[in-house]
Amino acid sequence: MRSDGTAPFAYRLEGPAGAERLLTTTPFGPGVRVTKAPPLNDKERRHEVRAEFILRGNPVASLREVPLQPDPLQPLVDAVADLRADLGDLAEICVDLQRSPKWALRSRRWTLMNKARRSEQREAARSTRWMHRDGARLDDSLIGQLHQLITPGRGGPGGRGMVMSAPPIRVDRAQTLGKLAEDAHLVRVQILVRCASDIKGRAEARLARIQAGLDVFGGSARWAMKGLRLGPWRLGADRWPHRTRFNLRWRTGQCLPPAANWVRLEELSGLLKPPTMWCRVPLLPVNLPTFVHGDPNLLLQGWYRTPDGRRRLVATHAEQTLFEIGVGKAGGGKTERAAAQAVGYAHAGGGLLFIDPHHDSWRRVAPFLAHDPIMERIARIDLRATGRGPHPRISSWNPIGMHHQRQAAYEVVEDVTDAFATAFGWDDTNAPRAIAIFTQALTVLTALNELACRAGRGADQATLFHIQPLLTDPDFRTSALTATEPVLDPDSRAWWQSTFPTFPPDAFNVLLNPLTRLAANPITRAFLGQPQGVYNIRAAMDHRMIVWVSTAGNGPTDRLLVALLNRDLLRAGRSRADTPENQRVPFRGYFDELTTLASSSASMFEDFRKYKIQLHALTQLLARLPLPVRQALVQNASTLSTTRGSRSAISPITEEWGERPSTAQVTDLDQYDHYSSFTINGRPLGPVLIHGPHLEEVFAEQYQPARINALEQAADHNAHTQPLNQLTQAAANQLARVSAFLSDHLATHTQPDALTKTRDYQ
Repeated sequence: MRSDGTAPFAYRLEGPAGAERLLTTTPFGPGVRVTKAPPLNDKERRHEVRAEFILRGNPVASLREVPLQPDPLQPLVDAVADLRADLGDLAEICVDLQRSPKWALRSRRWTLMNKARRSEQREAARSTRWMHRDGARLDDSLIGQLHQLITPGRGGPGGRGMVMSAPPIRVDRAQTLGKLAEDAHLVRVQILVRCASDIKGRAEARLARIQAGLDVFGGSARWAMKGLRLGPWRLGADRWPHRTRFNLRWRTGQCLPPAANWVRLEELSGLLKPPTMWCRVPLLPVNLPTFVHGDPNLLLQGWYRTPDGRRRLVATHAEQTLFEIGVGKAGGGKTERAAAQAVGYAHAGGGLLFIDPHHDSWRRVAPFLAHDPIMERIARIDLRATGRGPHPRISSWNPIGMHHQRQAAYEVVEDVTDAFATAFGWDDTNAPRAIAIFTQALTVLTALNELACRAGRGADQATLFHIQPLLTDPDFRTSALTATEPVLDPDSRAWWQSTFPTFPPDAFNVLLNPLTRLAANPITRAFLGQPQGVYNIRAAMDHRMIVWVSTAGNGPTDRLLVALLNRDLLRAGRSRADTPENQRVPFRGYFDELTTLASSSASMFEDFRKYKIQLHALTQLLARLPLPVRQALVQNASTLSTTRGSRSAISPITEEWGERPSTAQVTDLDQYDHYSSFTINGRPLGPVLIHGPHLEEVFAEQYQPARINALEQAADHNAHTQPLNQLTQAAANQLARVSAFLSDHLATHTQPDALTKTRDYQ
């Protein structure tokens, strides 16, 4: 068993070449693999200590029978838990097993039986001496004299009676030989230990802890260091003349066990088995890397406390951290951890989208992002209606705009329809009419926008707010349908001619109500009412942009906005199929709170891995998410994390961990502490107790509060924001511009039978 900083204990099985098949066959099931080990190339350490362990106590007694829970290897694992490879620390335990030679076993048995017989003979002789002594004392006593006077003539000379010698008791072979009575599974064992370090005193301390770790197997017999202790000195394997013999055995594999080291194989099972599921294995840097500022390959996770009390800032491999789930009560540290991750990833040059429903995270991260390299690629979409002054600056987005070359009309229609359906709970069973009307209306408007873009008049495109005049204004509807008729498919034309006229006026309320709410809010009207929106998440992905979206809260309008953003992210991610895999730039999305996650699609957590988009989901109640989203999250999550919370809220996570830790342990966590499980090199790791990172602690050198205004100006500039009053006026005048484009288009593309078709659309 070897520990050199690459693993708590690496097991190496050595044997004759003819036993290779036996060595590579493990009885521990598919969870344990045996591979051919390369030769060890150790460097020289400055300080090295050695020890050989022998059995002390009753030579025929068995070692203590240890249970599997707790794991008997835990003390040994703890002994090397604080081993530091950077200091040259090394610990090795070599256990050599030798089948007991028959002559040696017979000799050992004869020695034990002979010793037992001599012991019984000595005890019998001792008993006889005491019997004679007691008899003499009785004859010389007053009672003895009276007895001789009363019964004269009895006894020998002087009246003394004859005393019989005590016969020797028969030696019980099974009791005398103990574990040596049977031949089966009896071996001789040699245990050699070597510890080394480049720092004086660390090797000696490690050896003492290993000695304490072997005490767990002690009972009537125990493992002890061979040698003589004289005050602070021990004359053993590390001193002359034993050192030369120790090195020879270590180098050549020669097995010369001490005469007392006879054990049965079952006594060694607790020592020779691999660590079980109940063994608390420490996290070494090779298992969970140490976070390095500016490294794009690492993703910050938090503080891990090592067994020696030191704290280490740990991280996971960014490429392997595909999806994360963070669960816990409000104030537990979920958002702070996500914000710290985002700041670290941004400083490493990565691109991300952070959807913040409260704007709190922006205030937290702004002082740490106020650096020139980040200002060049950060954009802020602030959709709050309060706290921004009389004339806030707003960015713009047209979800149905066709001025981006990578967008296909049918994809835009599908995404916007799905966003509305997700936000309002529509499906084909409870709202088939609403879905049909909305789909057909979007089909006409996207076709209209395609015509405008082809004509070089992208500023005359329709927006979501033009669905209302399309459904309620006969003149606008007639112009739009007539202009788009050449590009509409026959089914759509037939639907508008035959099905649409059969709907009563109140059939459109389910669509017009949410659109009216969007239009009533000046922020959302200005943001969604521009013909050529600036927001383009696909371009942000490809250029490693940092996009921070702050909504006004968790109301119905906010849920609809977030649903539109999520569906657009899904469309943009899938559009990366046109880019070779090795050219796709990694991009991360952070979804904070239930509102953001509830409006997402399960497909995002199933498909994004192929397009190098990683998502981080934060919520207080995982059970309140839609079932498909929750199942996709848990199934594909490479990182599960939970802070303290109610039992019902955190039980879905602890169940995934097999209740280790238990729900009760998680509910008692301190603030900002959380249990997390990770995926490292394709294998699960944890759950591990992690203390959440604080921005001021981790990124103290990046803290620049004096440049917050410069950061916000740069973020608004990159988002091409404009004053709210200008955008509101432009949105109000957009219907006139669309109508003017339709008039111009119809004037130049009028067909001879246009009047007849116009009557049909009425």
